[in-house]
Amino acid sequence: MMSTGGLITRAAAHLPAAETPPVTTPRDPAREAARRELSKPLYHQNDPGLVQRALNRFWSWVGELFDRAGNATPGGTLGLVAIAVLVALAAAALWWRLGTPRRTAATAAALFDDGPRSADDHRTAAEAHAAAGRWNEAVQERMRALVRSLEERALLDPRPGRTADEAAAEAAAALPGHAADLRAAARTFDDVAYGGRTADAEGYAHLRTLDLTLTRTKPLLTGAPS
Repeated sequence: MMSTGGLITRAAAHLPAAETPPVTTPRDPAREAARRELSKPLYHQNDPGLVQRALNRFWSWVGELFDRAGNATPGGTLGLVAIAVLVALAAAALWWRLGTPRRTAATAAALFDDGPRSADDHRTAAEAHAAAGRWNEAVQERMRALVRSLEERALLDPRPGRTADEAAAEAAAALPGHAADLRAAARTFDDVAYGGRTADAEGYAHLRTLDLTLTRTKPLLTGAPS
């Protein structure tokens, strides 16, 4: 007869084996293991490049900026667009009216920057530049021809370092009827030579006409005996 202990042992042998308890991993090591796994190149083959990521962030920032501005602007995004259009139109109108922004020099530069040449030499150079469409150079040479002509006629004392504005002011004393035109010519010269503006055929034509007109104008003689 089998003992009670043996019977229990045989019965236990026929019982199903207990399931293996699940393996548990602490949270921090599990997170680190997942990070290492996801950092493998296999998972990043289709990721955008560095430049694309930077562009995505930039456009995202722009979108957020417009959203905030649209929420703060009457009319929302449509109102913001209308304001931007008005600002652009105002800027274009100012640019058309004032031209290229002028760079004001601390002191006006001298009119002549090379050795002495005759008025005819400057006129010849001016016409050559004009024929080639180099209006900036043509305007500068024509203004030099005008001033040199006044020096040759003894209406201006030859003086190194004279500026276009000084020449116009001094010449106006002998040619008062052309004082305004002389000031305008000096301003055109300064704008082109030192102000960053661009000359054109019309501007050169005005200066050329003034030069030729002054050669035929009788000066006002001051200090003559009465």
